[in-house]
Amino acid sequence: MFQVDQLTKIYGQQRAVNNISFEVKEGEILGFLGPNGAGKSTTMKIATGYLAATSGTVTVAGYDVRTHSLDVRRQVGYLPEHNPLYLDQYVREYLAFVGSVYGIKGADLSRRTDQVIQQTGLGPEQHKLIGALSRGYRQRVGLAAALIHEPKVLILDEPTSGLDPNQIVEIRNLIRNLGQERTVIFSTHIMQEVKAICDRIVIINKGELVADSKVSQVQDKLKEVRQNQASYLAEYASAINARDLLTIPGVEDVKDLGDNKFEIVATTSQDIRPLIFKLATERGHALIGLQQQEGTLEQLFKELTQGKVV
Repeated sequence: MFQVDQLTKIYGQQRAVNNISFEVKEGEILGFLGPNGAGKSTTMKIATGYLAATSGTVTVAGYDVRTHSLDVRRQVGYLPEHNPLYLDQYVREYLAFVGSVYGIKGADLSRRTDQVIQQTGLGPEQHKLIGALSRGYRQRVGLAAALIHEPKVLILDEPTSGLDPNQIVEIRNLIRNLGQERTVIFSTHIMQEVKAICDRIVIINKGELVADSKVSQVQDKLKEVRQNQASYLAEYASAINARDLLTIPGVEDVKDLGDNKFEIVATTSQDIRPLIFKLATERGHALIGLQQQEGTLEQLFKELTQGKVV
């Protein structure tokens, strides 16, 4: 349904996207991840016809974006990171306008407007000015506009950026529901969204692909990488010297997290919590919190984008 093949984009001397390839199947929800400046938005803009690639191809529903740009745009619904809306238009008026741009007319336009308003929960707000809506409802308007022409692929760039926790949950649930009917690709920095919504993730860093797996497989990879390593979070009642913690057998690194909290990294799969507790007792430190940290997507993301996992 959606295929990126050896895609490269160069700006002057900067290689923003470097020969990346991945595929998203029909009905799949893909999390497209990477730190700021990794090349996510550039890839999305190329896929939707807003930018031209230096080399490589993006194919959507069998159409090459280079040679069949209009056909690709008919197949894709796009919500950019900075949601562009006409704030002086009413919600229903704006959605009907967007539908007309796609060539939808008459009864079909009214039907599609009704459908996307219902899909995105905009019913109570449909006769309000867009400028009077909360940020969460504006995101819903952007999603409705991206859906108005019944696209097969939905591309969302940071769709929950700037939303409050309640709005994030609402948009997250909406994306999950939309994914039941079409292919969804969305970029995010929020790992909880990946675990809650995605079937697969693709991670890019400095324009290069560093991971492409199902979420469960990525977590298994993290366990494999860390099979001889463990991480602990220790909190003390008062200041201590991190060098004391380095004397614990098996401890490789200690990171001072502030507020008398330390991340203790050991190069052993053996549980060293008894040793941490023993040291605190012997040195007269009041240990008020100690837990072993599980491998998380956040940790893998950090390691992949710092070049620690190959």
